[in-house]
Amino acid sequence: MNYLKIDPKDNVLVALSDLAEGTTLEFEGQVLVVQEDVPAKHKIFMQDMLPGDEVIMYGVLVGKAICFIPKGGLMSTENTRHASQDYAYREVDYQWQAPDVSAFEHRTFNGYARNDGRVGTANYWLFIPTVFCENRNLDVIKESLHNTLGYTVTDKYRSFSRQLLEAYEAGTPLDDHLLDLQPLAHPSKNRVFKNVDGIKFLNHQGGCGGTRQDAELLSNLLAAYADHPNVGGITVLSLGCQHLQTSGFLADLKRRNPNFDKPVLIFEQQQSKSEERLIKEAILHTFKGLQEINQQERQPAPLSALCVGVKCGGSDGFSGISANPAVGYAADMLVALGAKVLLAEFPELCGAEQNLIDRCVDEATANKFIRLMREYDAQAHAVGSGFYMNPSPGNIKDGLITDAIKSTGAAKKGGTSPVVDVLDYTEPAKLPGLSLVCTPGNDVEATTGKAASGATLILFTTGLGTPTGNPVCPVIKVATNTALADRMGDIIDIDTGPVIRAEKTIQQMGEEILEYCIKAASGEIIPKAVLLNQDDFIPWKRGVSL
Repeated sequence: MNYLKIDPKDNVLVALSDLAEGTTLEFEGQVLVVQEDVPAKHKIFMQDMLPGDEVIMYGVLVGKAICFIPKGGLMSTENTRHASQDYAYREVDYQWQAPDVSAFEHRTFNGYARNDGRVGTANYWLFIPTVFCENRNLDVIKESLHNTLGYTVTDKYRSFSRQLLEAYEAGTPLDDHLLDLQPLAHPSKNRVFKNVDGIKFLNHQGGCGGTRQDAELLSNLLAAYADHPNVGGITVLSLGCQHLQTSGFLADLKRRNPNFDKPVLIFEQQQSKSEERLIKEAILHTFKGLQEINQQERQPAPLSALCVGVKCGGSDGFSGISANPAVGYAADMLVALGAKVLLAEFPELCGAEQNLIDRCVDEATANKFIRLMREYDAQAHAVGSGFYMNPSPGNIKDGLITDAIKSTGAAKKGGTSPVVDVLDYTEPAKLPGLSLVCTPGNDVEATTGKAASGATLILFTTGLGTPTGNPVCPVIKVATNTALADRMGDIIDIDTGPVIRAEKTIQQMGEEILEYCIKAASGEIIPKAVLLNQDDFIPWKRGVSL
């Protein structure tokens, strides 16, 4: 079949392949003639639409017609505008049908057990600057430690640069044929510390200037990363005079976790004899710390110890049909197994609010979600924006015409389980089950926020392709379509294209995703973003970011 009606209430179809003008579609005893060429992923109206008529997709309001649209017409930004239903708390007896997880009930993953009872899926040493002034020093340390201890991933590019230099010195024209040169024989050193999965660096642009509130928010974020179960030890570099004082950071860390007991090394440049001395001392003592955490080894842990964030970025018209529902099924399985699941990106829940509210376990949880959503949207409107402006040009080009279409499809990755908690930015996830986390939709700000709430893996769906990763939380890329998985195989881990071709069900794909998570959590499979050292980190200042 080359089209799909997602919900019985819908008045649009989704093209699963390109449909030429004049193509006849038969469905539910009706005949529809496509009025113009319709690219795959785009929507076709099932009836004549008058101005103001409601557009229904996923069974909910996602837009309204701006002008007359004939039956068989293509949805576009010229004929459809964003619209979504209002939302409020109401008494609902939500009954969740948990998936069958009998095949996974006694499964374990091999993780790093922390003294506070949490379990990491990796064991990282983390460098934290309290202020942007220390970024350059972090860069120097990173180059030194990565190259020496076997964590660099740039050998092939250094080799290529040397080959270009040799060609230049020999007078060879620097043409595109040089792109096919094979790297010189210069393999990276093997990792020295086998039980240290990486040395990570949280370069940022904050810590001073701005407002004191900015520094306080950043301090909470950095404390969350230091306390993350995937982090074994921390080196802090401080200038000395900045707003974000080391004492404040340590207080936030202790407040977040009174039982925090990981090694923390602190170096202040204004108290050091020289920059060189500062860097050497940091490297020396970090080296000792690496020896210490290298003694930790992976050991079996129940799947209930996992905390999995679900995210989408570079979304397309297939996101809500293949990858997001498949990830959502995996999320439901994780919840049924007692694990934590984190759904964030509040601007991309616009249109899905009522469903999430109805799934909240109590009125207080629902009201917190309502308050955070309304405050966030009001802040966006105050500067002339709004959640409705979230879809990017790439989203629109690939069929996500309104934010409600994008959002209702995006919410599918959270599955169908009850919402047990709502977390503001940097609040830690404490309850097993599905929690909502207030973050922007921006890929890196959202993944940064999910890791801060404790995600130890992130499932990241994409239809257009994005390399986004995170310094402390392995990010697993899930493609919505096989064309993307083939074209950008160097950044994609899982292909859900078989769902579009009806070769696999959502349930089968979800089980495969859970299997991948178990292997990634055990260090048996390394996600592409981790292999590439794609360590993206952008703190959110609580300004308007969609």
